[in-house]
Amino acid sequence: MRIYTLVITAVLYLFSFSAVAGPGHDHSDGHAAITQEQAESIAIKNVAKLADKGKLDKSWTTVKVSKVEKKSFGGNPEWVVVFNNNDIPEPEKRTLYVFLSVGGDYLAANHTGN
Repeated sequence: MRIYTLVITAVLYLFSFSAVAGPGHDHSDGHAAITQEQAESIAIKNVAKLADKGKLDKSWTTVKVSKVEKKSFGGNPEWVVVFNNNDIPEPEKRTLYVFLSVGGDYLAANHTGN
């Protein structure tokens, strides 16, 4: 009887590992990857939020996306959505980069692209 109990316990123990480490298991943030079009739409919404909060000039809300591309930063892929606003007087602040995770989460925005 003791051997039977040990065998059953061992089998159950082995099957418990396959439940958490089987195919399809990854370490992503839980979001499915978004498309380029979805990245553009999410970035536009985030630019509007930044303008509403006063962190960006209101003129950014009417600017169209210049470029959308997937880049890798520190080994992690991210969407980078670029906006150009010629109404901004300071040349170094005419380009805005919005960074999103591949799942579509807003990460950051800046004028340097880094």
